[in-house]
Amino acid sequence: MNQHIAHIALVVADYDEAIKFYTEKLNFVLVEDTKLSETKRWVKVAPPGNGQCCLLLAQAATEEQKSRVGNQTGGRVFLFLYTDDFWRDYNTMIEKKINFVRQPVKELYGTVAVFEDLYGNLWDFIEPTDALK
Repeated sequence: MNQHIAHIALVVADYDEAIKFYTEKLNFVLVEDTKLSETKRWVKVAPPGNGQCCLLLAQAATEEQKSRVGNQTGGRVFLFLYTDDFWRDYNTMIEKKINFVRQPVKELYGTVAVFEDLYGNLWDFIEPTDALK
């Protein structure tokens, strides 16, 4: 059997502002931006690297969806971004005004800090120890 998670849907307020944040602030790659209708697009972004999993940016279309923007997990860390060089990328993110809500700490599993995206979703930013890579 061969399975993998291909995309994770992230509800956003606006396609273009989300694309701008992820590509300009986090250096993600715009993988696809296909217009499906007058109001719906298929937008995928991914961090540079192996590209195994993408975020599928889904613009909120209903009031219920709009209420979830920035809080898809009830305030818990939602996504986990791994890096091969924590301090290089952390310093770049600080320069680009990424808001870290928990400062870097060294844990058994690696160096980690928590940041929020443009809507307030929380991310763990991690350089894993060799045992977890």
